[in-house]
Amino acid sequence: MDGADANESARSDSKPHEIPGFSMVQKTILITFLSAIIIMTILGNLLVMVAVCKDRQLRKIKTNYFIVSLAFADLLVSVMVMPFGAIELIQQNWIYGDTFCLVRTSLDVLLTTASILHLCCIALDRYYAICCQPLVYRNKMTPSRVIIMLGGCWIIPSFISFLPIMQGWNSIGIQELVEIRKFQNDTNTTYCVFMVNKPYAITCSVVAFYIPLILMVLAYQRIYVTARAHARQIEMLKRAGTSNESGQHADHHSNHRMKTETKAAKTLCIIMGCFCLCWAPFFITNVVDPFIKYSVPDKIWTAFLWLGYINSGLNPFLYAYLNKSFRRAFLTILCCGERYRRSSLLGQTIPCSTATINGSTHVLSDSWNIKLEDVKDNEEREHMPEDAVLGGPDDWKGFPKKQT
Repeated sequence: MDGADANESARSDSKPHEIPGFSMVQKTILITFLSAIIIMTILGNLLVMVAVCKDRQLRKIKTNYFIVSLAFADLLVSVMVMPFGAIELIQQNWIYGDTFCLVRTSLDVLLTTASILHLCCIALDRYYAICCQPLVYRNKMTPSRVIIMLGGCWIIPSFISFLPIMQGWNSIGIQELVEIRKFQNDTNTTYCVFMVNKPYAITCSVVAFYIPLILMVLAYQRIYVTARAHARQIEMLKRAGTSNESGQHADHHSNHRMKTETKAAKTLCIIMGCFCLCWAPFFITNVVDPFIKYSVPDKIWTAFLWLGYINSGLNPFLYAYLNKSFRRAFLTILCCGERYRRSSLLGQTIPCSTATINGSTHVLSDSWNIKLEDVKDNEEREHMPEDAVLGGPDDWKGFPKKQT
Protein backbone atom coordinates (compact mmCIF):
# COMPACT_ATOMS: atom_id res chain seq x y z
CA MET A 1 0.00 0.00 0.00
CA ASP A 2 1.48 3.35 -1.04
CA GLY A 3 1.30 6.61 0.92
CA ALA A 4 -1.81 7.93 -0.85
CA ASP A 5 -3.79 4.77 -0.24
CA ALA A 6 -2.69 4.72 3.38
CA ASN A 7 -3.73 8.35 3.82
CA GLU A 8 -7.14 7.72 2.29
CA SER A 9 -7.67 4.61 4.40
CA ALA A 10 -6.69 6.46 7.57
CA ARG A 11 -9.13 9.33 6.89
CA SER A 12 -12.02 6.96 6.36
CA ASP A 13 -11.19 4.68 9.31
CA SER A 14 -9.82 7.15 11.86
CA LYS A 15 -12.69 6.96 14.35
CA PRO A 16 -12.69 3.17 14.85
CA HIS A 17 -9.08 3.44 16.00
CA GLU A 18 -9.81 5.95 18.73
CA ILE A 19 -9.89 4.67 22.31
CA PRO A 20 -12.36 6.62 24.48
CA GLY A 21 -11.29 7.86 27.90
CA PHE A 22 -11.81 5.56 30.87
CA SER A 23 -14.14 6.21 33.77
CA MET A 24 -12.73 6.47 37.28
CA VAL A 25 -13.73 2.89 38.10
CA GLN A 26 -12.17 1.60 34.88
CA LYS A 27 -8.99 3.55 35.55
CA THR A 28 -8.78 2.14 39.08
CA ILE A 29 -9.17 -1.42 37.84
CA LEU A 30 -6.69 -0.83 35.00
CA ILE A 31 -4.09 0.76 37.30
CA THR A 32 -4.40 -2.13 39.76
CA PHE A 33 -4.09 -4.75 37.05
CA LEU A 34 -1.14 -3.16 35.25
CA SER A 35 0.64 -2.42 38.52
CA ALA A 36 0.25 -6.05 39.59
CA ILE A 37 1.79 -7.23 36.30
CA ILE A 38 4.73 -4.82 36.60
CA ILE A 39 5.42 -5.60 40.28
CA MET A 40 5.12 -9.36 39.72
CA THR A 41 7.55 -9.18 36.81
CA ILE A 42 10.09 -7.08 38.72
CA LEU A 43 10.05 -9.19 41.90
CA GLY A 44 9.97 -12.53 40.11
CA ASN A 45 12.93 -11.81 37.87
CA LEU A 46 14.91 -10.17 40.67
CA LEU A 47 14.43 -13.28 42.79
CA VAL A 48 15.76 -15.50 39.99
CA MET A 49 18.87 -13.35 39.59
CA VAL A 50 19.55 -13.20 43.35
CA ALA A 51 19.08 -16.96 43.70
CA VAL A 52 21.71 -17.74 41.08
CA CYS A 53 24.12 -15.15 42.47
CA LYS A 54 23.84 -16.52 46.02
CA ASP A 55 23.66 -20.26 45.31
CA ARG A 56 26.94 -21.80 44.21
CA GLN A 57 25.30 -24.97 42.92
CA LEU A 58 23.02 -22.98 40.60
CA ARG A 59 26.02 -21.11 39.22
CA LYS A 60 27.64 -24.39 38.15
CA ILE A 61 24.85 -25.16 35.67
CA LYS A 62 25.31 -23.59 32.24
CA THR A 63 21.59 -23.37 31.56
CA ASN A 64 21.19 -21.00 34.47
CA TYR A 65 23.34 -18.38 32.74
CA PHE A 66 20.65 -18.23 30.06
CA ILE A 67 17.96 -18.05 32.74
CA VAL A 68 19.74 -15.16 34.51
CA SER A 69 20.16 -13.28 31.24
CA LEU A 70 16.50 -13.96 30.44
CA ALA A 71 15.51 -12.64 33.86
CA PHE A 72 17.59 -9.50 33.25
CA ALA A 73 15.89 -8.90 29.89
CA ASP A 74 12.45 -9.39 31.41
CA LEU A 75 13.39 -7.14 34.33
CA LEU A 76 14.33 -4.36 31.88
CA VAL A 77 11.01 -4.86 30.10
CA SER A 78 9.19 -4.30 33.38
CA VAL A 79 11.26 -1.23 34.30
CA MET A 80 11.92 0.54 30.99
CA VAL A 81 8.96 -0.44 28.80
CA MET A 82 5.86 -1.40 30.77
CA PRO A 83 5.56 1.74 32.98
CA PHE A 84 5.54 4.15 30.02
CA GLY A 85 3.06 1.98 28.14
CA ALA A 86 0.84 1.86 31.22
CA ILE A 87 0.95 5.64 31.68
CA GLU A 88 0.03 6.26 28.06
CA LEU A 89 -2.78 3.71 28.22
CA ILE A 90 -4.30 5.19 31.37
CA GLN A 91 -3.89 8.87 30.45
CA GLN A 92 -4.67 8.32 26.76
CA ASN A 93 -1.85 10.73 25.98
CA TRP A 94 1.90 10.54 25.27
CA ILE A 95 3.69 13.35 27.10
CA TYR A 96 7.35 12.47 26.59
CA GLY A 97 7.97 13.72 23.06
CA ASP A 98 8.75 12.15 19.69
CA THR A 99 12.39 11.30 20.37
CA PHE A 100 11.68 9.36 23.54
CA CYS A 101 8.77 7.67 21.76
CA LEU A 102 11.29 6.24 19.27
CA VAL A 103 13.66 5.25 22.09
CA ARG A 104 10.92 3.59 24.10
CA THR A 105 9.63 1.73 21.03
CA SER A 106 13.15 0.58 20.16
CA LEU A 107 13.66 -0.67 23.73
CA ASP A 108 10.33 -2.47 23.53
CA VAL A 109 11.29 -4.37 20.38
CA LEU A 110 14.86 -4.97 21.58
CA LEU A 111 14.02 -6.35 25.03
CA THR A 112 10.99 -8.44 24.10
CA THR A 113 12.90 -9.98 21.18
CA ALA A 114 15.88 -10.64 23.45
CA SER A 115 13.56 -12.37 25.90
CA ILE A 116 12.16 -14.63 23.16
CA LEU A 117 15.64 -15.48 21.83
CA HIS A 118 16.71 -16.46 25.35
CA LEU A 119 13.80 -18.90 25.49
CA CYS A 120 15.02 -20.39 22.21
CA CYS A 121 18.59 -20.74 23.54
CA ILE A 122 17.32 -22.47 26.68
CA ALA A 123 15.42 -24.96 24.52
CA LEU A 124 18.54 -25.66 22.42
CA ASP A 125 20.67 -26.04 25.54
CA ARG A 126 18.19 -28.55 26.98
CA TYR A 127 18.15 -30.42 23.66
CA TYR A 128 21.93 -30.88 23.64
CA ALA A 129 21.99 -31.79 27.33
CA ILE A 130 19.23 -34.40 27.22
CA CYS A 131 19.25 -35.77 23.67
CA CYS A 132 23.01 -35.98 23.07
CA GLN A 133 25.92 -37.79 24.70
CA PRO A 134 27.72 -35.86 27.47
CA LEU A 135 30.80 -35.38 25.30
CA VAL A 136 28.66 -33.83 22.57
CA TYR A 137 27.06 -31.49 25.10
CA ARG A 138 30.42 -30.44 26.51
CA ASN A 139 31.74 -29.80 23.00
CA LYS A 140 28.66 -27.87 21.92
CA MET A 141 28.05 -25.83 25.06
CA THR A 142 31.53 -24.59 25.87
CA PRO A 143 31.85 -21.40 27.95
CA SER A 144 32.86 -19.43 24.86
CA ARG A 145 29.86 -20.72 22.91
CA VAL A 146 27.53 -19.86 25.78
CA ILE A 147 28.93 -16.31 25.73
CA ILE A 148 28.42 -16.12 21.95
CA MET A 149 24.82 -17.32 22.27
CA LEU A 150 24.13 -14.81 25.03
CA GLY A 151 25.69 -12.06 22.96
CA GLY A 152 23.53 -13.04 20.00
CA CYS A 153 20.42 -12.83 22.15
CA TRP A 154 21.21 -9.15 22.75
CA ILE A 155 22.88 -8.11 19.48
CA ILE A 156 20.49 -9.67 16.96
CA PRO A 157 17.45 -7.75 18.28
CA SER A 158 19.28 -4.46 17.78
CA PHE A 159 19.12 -5.02 14.01
CA ILE A 160 15.32 -5.04 14.10
CA SER A 161 14.89 -2.41 16.82
CA PHE A 162 17.15 0.61 17.23
CA LEU A 163 18.69 0.53 13.76
CA PRO A 164 15.51 0.49 11.61
CA ILE A 165 13.24 2.34 14.05
CA MET A 166 15.57 5.28 14.69
CA GLN A 167 16.19 5.51 10.93
CA GLY A 168 12.46 5.33 10.18
CA TRP A 169 12.74 2.28 7.94
CA ASN A 170 9.69 0.68 9.53
CA SER A 171 7.42 3.54 8.40
CA ILE A 172 8.63 4.00 4.81
CA GLY A 173 5.53 4.46 2.64
CA ILE A 174 3.14 4.98 5.57
CA GLN A 175 4.46 8.24 7.09
CA GLU A 176 1.20 10.13 6.50
CA LEU A 177 -0.80 7.35 8.13
CA VAL A 178 1.50 7.46 11.17
CA GLU A 179 1.00 11.21 11.52
CA ILE A 180 -2.78 10.87 11.33
CA ARG A 181 -2.78 8.20 13.99
CA LYS A 182 -0.43 10.24 16.18
CA PHE A 183 -2.69 13.33 16.32
CA GLN A 184 -6.45 12.86 16.66
CA ASN A 185 -8.48 15.54 14.90
CA ASP A 186 -11.00 16.15 17.68
CA THR A 187 -8.59 16.23 20.62
CA ASN A 188 -5.30 17.82 21.61
CA THR A 189 -3.79 14.50 22.68
CA THR A 190 -0.88 12.77 21.01
CA TYR A 191 0.06 9.10 20.94
CA CYS A 192 3.30 7.17 20.66
CA VAL A 193 2.37 5.36 17.48
CA PHE A 194 4.40 2.44 16.19
CA MET A 195 3.30 1.23 12.78
CA VAL A 196 5.21 -0.99 10.39
CA ASN A 197 5.21 -1.47 6.65
CA LYS A 198 4.97 -4.90 5.07
CA PRO A 199 8.72 -5.66 4.70
CA TYR A 200 9.47 -4.70 8.29
CA ALA A 201 6.43 -6.55 9.66
CA ILE A 202 7.47 -9.79 7.97
CA THR A 203 11.20 -9.48 8.78
CA CYS A 204 10.66 -8.50 12.39
CA SER A 205 8.07 -11.21 13.05
CA VAL A 206 10.16 -13.96 11.44
CA VAL A 207 13.31 -13.06 13.37
CA ALA A 208 11.64 -12.30 16.70
CA PHE A 209 9.00 -15.04 16.83
CA TYR A 210 8.54 -17.55 14.03
CA ILE A 211 12.12 -18.87 13.78
CA PRO A 212 12.48 -19.19 17.60
CA LEU A 213 9.04 -20.82 17.75
CA ILE A 214 9.99 -23.49 15.19
CA LEU A 215 13.29 -24.22 16.94
CA MET A 216 11.59 -24.48 20.34
CA VAL A 217 8.89 -26.83 19.05
CA LEU A 218 11.46 -29.13 17.43
CA ALA A 219 13.77 -29.10 20.47
CA TYR A 220 11.05 -29.77 23.03
CA GLN A 221 9.48 -32.47 20.89
CA ARG A 222 12.79 -34.33 20.82
CA ILE A 223 13.31 -33.71 24.55
CA TYR A 224 9.97 -35.28 25.40
CA VAL A 225 10.59 -38.33 23.19
CA THR A 226 14.04 -38.81 24.74
CA ALA A 227 12.82 -38.33 28.31
CA ARG A 228 10.04 -40.83 27.72
CA ALA A 229 12.45 -43.42 26.31
CA HIS A 230 14.82 -42.82 29.22
CA ALA A 231 12.08 -43.38 31.80
CA ARG A 232 11.03 -46.60 30.08
CA GLN A 233 14.57 -47.98 30.01
CA ILE A 234 15.03 -47.28 33.71
CA GLU A 235 11.72 -49.01 34.35
CA MET A 236 12.91 -52.06 32.40
CA LEU A 237 16.03 -52.34 34.55
CA LYS A 238 14.01 -51.95 37.73
CA ARG A 239 11.61 -54.65 36.61
CA ALA A 240 14.53 -56.94 35.72
CA GLY A 241 15.80 -56.57 39.28
CA THR A 242 12.41 -57.25 40.82
CA SER A 243 11.10 -59.99 38.52
CA ASN A 244 10.50 -62.31 41.48
CA GLU A 245 8.43 -59.78 43.43
CA SER A 246 4.68 -59.54 43.51
CA GLY A 247 2.61 -58.23 40.63
CA GLN A 248 1.40 -55.43 42.85
CA HIS A 249 4.94 -54.10 43.14
CA ALA A 250 5.32 -54.23 39.34
CA ASP A 251 2.10 -52.30 38.94
CA HIS A 252 3.47 -49.67 41.30
CA HIS A 253 6.53 -49.23 39.09
CA SER A 254 4.35 -49.00 36.00
CA ASN A 255 2.21 -46.31 37.57
CA HIS A 256 5.35 -44.48 38.66
CA ARG A 257 6.70 -44.46 35.07
CA MET A 258 3.40 -43.16 33.74
CA LYS A 259 3.42 -40.37 36.32
CA THR A 260 6.99 -39.47 35.37
CA GLU A 261 6.15 -39.26 31.67
CA THR A 262 3.03 -37.26 32.45
CA LYS A 263 5.03 -34.73 34.47
CA ALA A 264 7.50 -34.23 31.63
CA ALA A 265 4.67 -33.82 29.12
CA LYS A 266 2.81 -31.35 31.34
CA THR A 267 5.96 -29.28 31.90
CA LEU A 268 6.65 -29.03 28.17
CA CYS A 269 3.01 -28.25 27.39
CA ILE A 270 2.99 -25.49 29.99
CA ILE A 271 6.18 -23.94 28.58
CA MET A 272 5.11 -24.00 24.94
CA GLY A 273 1.47 -23.23 25.72
CA CYS A 274 2.27 -20.09 27.69
CA PHE A 275 4.78 -18.89 25.10
CA CYS A 276 2.35 -19.34 22.20
CA LEU A 277 -0.62 -17.97 24.13
CA CYS A 278 1.27 -14.80 25.07
CA TRP A 279 3.07 -13.97 21.84
CA ALA A 280 1.26 -15.68 18.93
CA PRO A 281 -1.72 -13.25 18.88
CA PHE A 282 0.57 -10.22 18.67
CA PHE A 283 2.87 -11.54 15.96
CA ILE A 284 0.04 -12.96 13.86
CA THR A 285 -1.67 -9.57 14.01
CA ASN A 286 1.64 -7.84 13.30
CA VAL A 287 1.95 -9.67 9.98
CA VAL A 288 -1.72 -9.51 9.00
CA ASP A 289 -2.43 -5.83 9.80
CA PRO A 290 -0.37 -4.24 6.95
CA PHE A 291 -2.17 -6.47 4.44
CA ILE A 292 -5.66 -5.44 5.60
CA LYS A 293 -4.99 -1.68 5.40
CA TYR A 294 -4.14 -1.33 9.11
CA SER A 295 -7.73 -1.93 10.18
CA VAL A 296 -7.04 -3.79 13.44
CA PRO A 297 -8.55 -1.69 16.30
CA ASP A 298 -6.18 -0.14 18.81
CA LYS A 299 -7.89 -1.98 21.67
CA ILE A 300 -6.94 -5.30 20.08
CA TRP A 301 -3.34 -4.14 19.60
CA THR A 302 -3.10 -2.99 23.20
CA ALA A 303 -4.53 -6.25 24.56
CA PHE A 304 -2.18 -8.40 22.48
CA LEU A 305 0.84 -6.27 23.39
CA TRP A 306 0.21 -6.53 27.13
CA LEU A 307 -0.44 -10.24 26.75
CA GLY A 308 3.12 -10.46 25.41
CA TYR A 309 4.39 -8.39 28.33
CA ILE A 310 2.76 -10.85 30.73
CA ASN A 311 5.10 -13.52 29.34
CA SER A 312 8.01 -11.64 30.95
CA GLY A 313 6.29 -12.11 34.30
CA LEU A 314 5.55 -15.79 33.66
CA ASN A 315 9.09 -16.74 32.62
CA PRO A 316 10.45 -16.88 36.21
CA PHE A 317 7.68 -19.33 37.11
CA LEU A 318 8.15 -21.46 33.99
CA TYR A 319 11.93 -21.66 33.89
CA ALA A 320 12.87 -21.32 37.55
CA TYR A 321 10.03 -22.00 39.98
CA LEU A 322 9.18 -25.32 38.30
CA ASN A 323 12.77 -26.43 38.87
CA LYS A 324 13.48 -28.18 42.17
CA SER A 325 16.94 -26.63 42.64
CA PHE A 326 15.56 -23.12 42.17
CA ARG A 327 12.69 -23.79 44.56
CA ARG A 328 15.14 -24.78 47.26
CA ALA A 329 17.18 -21.63 46.65
CA PHE A 330 14.05 -19.48 46.80
CA LEU A 331 12.97 -21.01 50.09
CA THR A 332 16.43 -20.39 51.50
CA ILE A 333 16.31 -16.73 50.41
CA LEU A 334 12.71 -15.89 51.27
CA CYS A 335 11.67 -17.59 54.45
CA CYS A 336 13.59 -20.37 56.05
CA GLY A 337 17.29 -19.64 55.54
CA GLU A 338 19.59 -22.04 57.34
CA ARG A 339 16.65 -23.82 58.97
CA TYR A 340 15.43 -25.00 55.56
CA ARG A 341 18.93 -26.02 54.51
CA ARG A 342 19.44 -28.07 57.67
CA SER A 343 16.00 -29.69 57.40
CA SER A 344 16.78 -30.65 53.81
CA LEU A 345 20.00 -32.30 54.87
CA LEU A 346 18.30 -34.15 57.72
CA GLY A 347 15.48 -35.25 55.48
CA GLN A 348 17.62 -36.79 52.74
CA THR A 349 16.72 -40.35 51.92
CA ILE A 350 19.10 -43.23 51.50
CA PRO A 351 19.61 -44.10 47.84
CA CYS A 352 17.52 -47.14 47.03
CA SER A 353 18.98 -47.78 43.58
CA THR A 354 21.96 -50.05 43.15
CA ALA A 355 24.30 -50.67 40.30
CA THR A 356 23.88 -54.43 40.68
CA ILE A 357 20.81 -56.30 39.52
CA ASN A 358 20.66 -60.08 39.75
CA GLY A 359 24.33 -60.20 40.55
CA SER A 360 25.57 -58.00 37.70
CA THR A 361 25.93 -54.35 36.87
CA HIS A 362 23.44 -53.26 34.27
CA VAL A 363 23.87 -50.45 31.78
CA LEU A 364 21.18 -49.02 29.52
CA SER A 365 21.33 -49.21 25.75
CA ASP A 366 24.47 -47.98 23.99
CA SER A 367 22.72 -44.85 22.79
CA TRP A 368 22.28 -43.79 26.43
CA ASN A 369 25.08 -45.61 28.23
CA ILE A 370 23.67 -44.74 31.68
CA LYS A 371 24.61 -46.52 34.89
CA LEU A 372 21.70 -47.03 37.20
CA GLU A 373 23.89 -46.16 40.16
CA ASP A 374 24.01 -42.58 38.92
CA VAL A 375 20.39 -42.16 40.06
CA LYS A 376 21.00 -40.81 43.54
CA ASP A 377 17.70 -41.14 45.35
CA ASN A 378 13.99 -41.79 45.03
CA GLU A 379 12.96 -38.14 44.81
CA GLU A 380 15.46 -37.26 42.10
CA ARG A 381 14.54 -40.32 40.06
CA GLU A 382 10.87 -39.35 40.27
CA HIS A 383 11.53 -35.85 38.91
CA MET A 384 14.21 -36.68 36.37
CA PRO A 385 12.48 -35.80 33.07
CA GLU A 386 10.61 -32.83 34.55
CA ASP A 387 13.67 -31.20 36.13
CA ALA A 388 15.93 -32.08 33.22
CA VAL A 389 13.63 -30.13 30.91
CA LEU A 390 14.20 -26.97 32.97
CA GLY A 391 17.56 -27.44 34.67
CA GLY A 392 21.12 -28.34 33.82
CA PRO A 393 22.67 -31.79 33.40
CA ASP A 394 23.32 -31.95 37.13
CA ASP A 395 19.56 -31.88 37.70
CA TRP A 396 19.26 -35.17 35.83
CA LYS A 397 21.39 -37.46 37.92
CA GLY A 398 20.81 -40.34 35.55
CA PHE A 399 22.23 -38.35 32.66
CA PRO A 400 24.35 -40.28 30.13
CA LYS A 401 27.93 -40.97 31.15
CA LYS A 402 30.81 -42.62 29.44
CA GLN A 403 31.79 -45.97 30.90
CA THR A 404 35.13 -46.12 32.62
